[in-house]
Amino acid sequence: MKLLRTNSDNPEFQKLVIDLESYLTLTDEEAHKVCKPYNQLETIKHVIIINVDDEIAGCGAIRAYDSKTIEIKRMFVAEKFRNQGIATKILKELENWAKELGFDKSILETGSMMPAAIAFYKRNDYLQIPNYGQYSANSKSICFGKNL
Repeated sequence: MKLLRTNSDNPEFQKLVIDLESYLTLTDEEAHKVCKPYNQLETIKHVIIINVDDEIAGCGAIRAYDSKTIEIKRMFVAEKFRNQGIATKILKELENWAKELGFDKSILETGSMMPAAIAFYKRNDYLQIPNYGQYSANSKSICFGKNL
């Protein structure tokens, strides 16, 4: 298993994002259309990719939300690699990177139609917070936060 710190220009990350987009559309197309404008790649400077046996297995990214808070973005593990602890490794690396960059809080949004994601963040000590920013009026969004 190999972790790589990169950015959104990475072609492996871009491929995983295409897979993520397809997955989100299948999960809840209506909610995904609403949130899609907030998930543009050109602003992502901090991306983690994980490879398992020379195959891209998953990714995640962070983006500054304010001077002390990062937002977790684009978390995805390919179906073949799920339930192997890969998402946790990605999340922990993103949190460590955020701390290195001087951030002390992490926030994120996921969808109410994604119970596995909700359970995952709760297992990793994220607490539900009021929906923030662009998600505040979206009834299908669930937001989480964690002090790093």
